[in-house]
Amino acid sequence: MGEEEVEGGGASSSDGLAKETSRTSPNPKLTLLPLIALIFYEVSGGPFGVEDSVRAGGGPLLSLLGFLIFPIFWSIPEALVTAELATSYPGNGGYVLWISSAFGPFWGFQEGFWKWFSGVMDNALYPVLFLDYLKHSFPIFNQLAARVPALLGITASLTYLNYRGLHIVGFSAVSLAAFSLLPFAVMVVLAVPRIRPRNWLRVDFGRVDWRGYFNSMFWNLNYWDKASTLAGEVDNPSRTFPRALFGAVVLVVCSYLIPLLAGTGALDSPPSQWSDGYFAEVGFLIGGVWLRGWIQAAAAMSNMGLFEAEMSSDAFQLLGMSEMGMLPSIFASRSKHGTPTISILCSATGVIFLSWMTFQEILEFLNFLYSIGMLLEFAAFLKLRIKKPDLHRPYRVPLETLGATILCLPPTALLVLVMCLASLKTVIVSGTVMAIGFLLYPAIIYSKDRQWVVFQDASDGNGAKPELHKDIEGEEEVGLLSKATSAMPETELAPSTMEELKIE
Repeated sequence: MGEEEVEGGGASSSDGLAKETSRTSPNPKLTLLPLIALIFYEVSGGPFGVEDSVRAGGGPLLSLLGFLIFPIFWSIPEALVTAELATSYPGNGGYVLWISSAFGPFWGFQEGFWKWFSGVMDNALYPVLFLDYLKHSFPIFNQLAARVPALLGITASLTYLNYRGLHIVGFSAVSLAAFSLLPFAVMVVLAVPRIRPRNWLRVDFGRVDWRGYFNSMFWNLNYWDKASTLAGEVDNPSRTFPRALFGAVVLVVCSYLIPLLAGTGALDSPPSQWSDGYFAEVGFLIGGVWLRGWIQAAAAMSNMGLFEAEMSSDAFQLLGMSEMGMLPSIFASRSKHGTPTISILCSATGVIFLSWMTFQEILEFLNFLYSIGMLLEFAAFLKLRIKKPDLHRPYRVPLETLGATILCLPPTALLVLVMCLASLKTVIVSGTVMAIGFLLYPAIIYSKDRQWVVFQDASDGNGAKPELHKDIEGEEEVGLLSKATSAMPETELAPSTMEELKIE
């Protein structure tokens, strides 16, 4: 780059950049199948936790319809928006980069803080969900005297594995996904002779818990934007990333629908029994003790994978924000295993404090914060379409601005509905988290200006400092993001990102 200002995203500079990236990239790139498996674990991990949708829906009908309809109006639009923005900004900052480019660093920081907090809440679900499966064989885990030490032990051991660098990557994710889904394939085969289709039509609208129903549906079908943190590691992202998202949507929906069709069609269990962990009992009723044990083992492996993937994503998000200059440099410090130690400890502490709550309480809290973040992402998607029509987009949703706006309307309506159905307690807790984020931003700038805390040094070997253009509308403190490229070689930035940067 030298002293040149990078402008546009022309084919010549793009081709040269791609060639240079291929020569200098130290890590092998993700191909289609491993990427599908990784997205699957970011979003789902299997049908563990979907049982509440039957209870809250007053029977199987609304649950089955939900997993058919919701992906069309929610998962597919979110996946399409993620594909366009992630390939346009393929850095590991993911959505923080999108929001910062569209609305400035203040809102980029808020997005990062909300998504980190909702991610920690999401991670707190997995030890709870695992014990809810285990209690069907060991009722002692219904008692706090056994449940609390077990939750602490599970969290501590999985956090240590994360510290040691145990991540779900590549074809190991494919193997883990296959192991998690295999007992349900066996259960479906055993259930087929017993299925009575009329069972699928059962619904008692007088017992429908709409708040619980929408929260369950929403949680089981969201987090597609988490895949954006992988965009920089994808081979030929403009082709591979959209295909992987489509494949993952199909895999996730099938992993929910098929076991639900088998379980609800073969059994006459009342909806009240369908709470998180009930698939273990379904396995027992259909196949016996051995199938229940297999499903519990699959639940353990799946929840371990989900926990590790989520904690890695949350911890490296803090590391990335530190490298952007949004957080003190201590969050970018790494252990001898290459993992962000302080960031992992922060995430683990949040998980421990949240694990005492019930599954449904955690679900509602994280959904509310996630909804706010997603509203900002859809707004950024439309703002960048208008503000930067010539932005280099390796993958572009095949719609013009009006069509893109219409695409965002149904998921936006769902986000607003989920927020409106939240309890007063959830609104107060989420409002408090947002207020903390609003106060943290000026506090960090104040500390940075007075050098009270050490921040990442963005200078390169020649003393040059990359800085975002001052054309970010409505933002004075663009300097907070002046370190955005300190952690990555220039050749790893997409033309869409580089055209916003200039070297002083």
